Amino acid sequence: MVSIKTSVLAMVLMATSTAAWTSSFTSSNGLQTRAAQGTMSMKIFDWKRRADSATMETLNDVDNTEFTFSNIAPAPGSRKNKKRKGRGISAGQGATCGFGMRGQRSRAGSGVRAGFEGGQQPLYRRLPKFVGKPMGPGHTKKEYNIIKLDELNGVAAGQTVNFASLLESKAVSNSKFDMHKVVMGKNDFTAQGITVQAHAFTASARAAIEAAGGKCELLKRTTGEVIEA
Repeated sequence: MVSIKTSVLAMVLMATSTAAWTSSFTSSNGLQTRAAQGTMSMKIFDWKRRADSATMETLNDVDNTEFTFSNIAPAPGSRKNKKRKGRGISAGQGATCGFGMRGQRSRAGSGVRAGFEGGQQPLYRRLPKFVGKPMGPGHTKKEYNIIKLDELNGVAAGQTVNFASLLESKAVSNSKFDMHKVVMGKNDFTAQGITVQAHAFTASARAAIEAAGGKCELLKRTTGEVIEA
C-alpha cells in the first residue's frame, strides 16, 4: 500500500514539473512545438567568474559602470585554456600527443619545410613565372640603399648627383641594393642648387633639397631613367 502511494505521488510530481517547465510556441514552419520554459543563459566555464555574480551584474549595468583596465574582462567562453598534451591518456592527448605512433610526423624534430610536397613537383614550381612579378622570399617589400643628405654637402652648386657619382667621389660606400633612397642625415644640409637623382625621397629630404634651390628626380627601378622631376 505504501509503495502504491509512493509511486502515485512520484507520477504526480513528474506531471506537475513537466507542465511547469514546458510551453508551446509556433515555430517558423507554422507547427506547434513544445519547448522548455525559462530564461536562456550561457554557461560560464570559469567557476571563479561564475561564482562572482555581483561583479558580472555590475559590468552588465553599462549606464552606471565606468570601464577601466582593472575591470574589463573578455566575454565568457571567448578565451579557452591551452590544451595540455602528454598528461595522461584520460586527457585525450596523452602518450603520443595526437601524433600517432609511426610515420615521419610522429618523430621528434621531424617535419618538412614549407612548400614541400613529398617529392612531387611543388606548386611554386608548377606555376608560371611572369616578368615583372617576382615570386618567393625577398620580393614582399622594397629595400633601398640609404643616402643621407649630409653626404651631398661636398657637391658643387648646379651639378647633378646620383649614387654612381657619389661612389666615384668616395662620398659613399658600395651597396648590395640596386635602389637608392635619400633621407635626412644627422648633420645640416649645406649644398645649394643641386639636382639629386634617386629611386625614392623622404618628404623631409625632398623639402630640404627644394628649399636650398635644388631639384629631385625620380629614377625608374628597372632602367634607371628619369621618370619624374
